Amino acid sequence: MTSLDQRIGAAHTIREELSGILIFVGAIWATFLLSYLLPLNERLALAPRSVGGLPGVVAMPFLHAGWGHLLANTPALLILLALLAGSRARSWLAVASIIILSGGLLWLFGRSALHIGASGLVFGLITFLIAAGWFERRVLAVVIAVITAVLFGGVLLTGVLPTAGANVSWDGHLCGAVAGVFTAYALTARRAQN
Repeated sequence: MTSLDQRIGAAHTIREELSGILIFVGAIWATFLLSYLLPLNERLALAPRSVGGLPGVVAMPFLHAGWGHLLANTPALLILLALLAGSRARSWLAVASIIILSGGLLWLFGRSALHIGASGLVFGLITFLIAAGWFERRVLAVVIAVITAVLFGGVLLTGVLPTAGANVSWDGHLCGAVAGVFTAYALTARRAQN
């Protein structure tokens, strides 16, 4: 029997987290399908500096504008959440932290628009995995950081620029990327120093 601290400090496996990954992505798909029946995007989108837009801080990753938007985010989420299993951080704490921090930053500093989609979380996971490799300096974490940088580095660099496109929440991507680094520092750097 291991203590809670030992379990928190240990790396996870994809097998242990696969059901959680599939449930999380399934919830995103279910929300998308439900949005055909209910006006979820209009009611729950993140609207910066608006009290009515506060639910979007948490709801934004579950809302998508259409099939193309959903299908663009799904493979990246599946890959990044699977790679997250190699981090010493508690995966779902990392995901929740990135969602709340990136949503909060976007609510405070984002352009006046309705922001929806999981791409802020995607960008947060990308930077989390890269930064966790740097902070942890474990072989597995560094390998995951390199894989992440190779697979998603180009998207990361181009997606946080205002030139990303008129209907693209580049500021949401940027807030997600910042949130990922802060979350990696908070969840992995101090543990790696001990």
